[in-house]
Amino acid sequence: MTDVISLSIASWDQPCSAAEQEYALRALEWGSVLLFPQLRFSIQDGESRLLSPTIAGEGKNVSLDPSSGTSRGSDADEAELRLLRSMMQRFATSSKTLLHNLLPRYEAGLQQARTSFRPVEIAGRSTSWRKDDTRLHVDSFPSSPTQGKRILRVFTNVNPHGQSRTWRLGESFEGAARRYLPSLPSPIWGTSHVLNLLGVTKSRRSPYDHFMLQLHDRMKADLAYQPEVAQSVHDFHSGSTWIVFSDQVSHAAMTGQYALEQTFHLPIDYMLDSSQAPLRILERLLGREMT
Repeated sequence: MTDVISLSIASWDQPCSAAEQEYALRALEWGSVLLFPQLRFSIQDGESRLLSPTIAGEGKNVSLDPSSGTSRGSDADEAELRLLRSMMQRFATSSKTLLHNLLPRYEAGLQQARTSFRPVEIAGRSTSWRKDDTRLHVDSFPSSPTQGKRILRVFTNVNPHGQSRTWRLGESFEGAARRYLPSLPSPIWGTSHVLNLLGVTKSRRSPYDHFMLQLHDRMKADLAYQPEVAQSVHDFHSGSTWIVFSDQVSHAAMTGQYALEQTFHLPIDYMLDSSQAPLRILERLLGREMT
């Protein structure tokens, strides 16, 4: 099962020793969650009014493109939107600084993707089984192929009422892949080109993306697997932060409200041990290249 490893970093710009950097790097790449119990993201004056599920309108998240400053998912008035974008941009910058100090090996390759604010309670949320994050899964997104790049995510719990964010963590990526790969269909020739041409995907869906999406869906759809696979429950308390390769770690978010999340993509050439990347594991198990 996935380990959760605590580190004593307490500020977003805290320098890290070479030993801390190597320890964090190896733990992440081998499928652990890095937890920073004392790393709080402070809500500034005026921002507390953003801690309401209504800020997300009819959806569950608000997203921000940190490179352009544009946001989606909120129908708040312009004054609140400016405040919301400012808070999320500050988190995007803080996350990047944290990774700069903790994981300098990745810096040249890291690609900062969207930032999200998650103000809606997870438990009891009505959604389709495919979008149900309370089911164990590894991350893969239908419209956003990665062609093998890693999905590295930074989460922080900003719940003002002290509520934890509860996750289940399951078996290793290779364990899940070995379980489901024999029954997963291969991609149909030409499909990736058509999907990209029609705008269904933002870029070409590689064989890797195909199998990762199939694995994501099969894990979520298997109602016998969900309760029976070896797993553990972890509470990430308010005021804590955690980092995870979410394409590798089997996870399910069970309860919690008010979190910020920053996604990064990383080409596997920048990893210390690229043999641990899902791309390389799938290639080894299937006996062929996947990009």
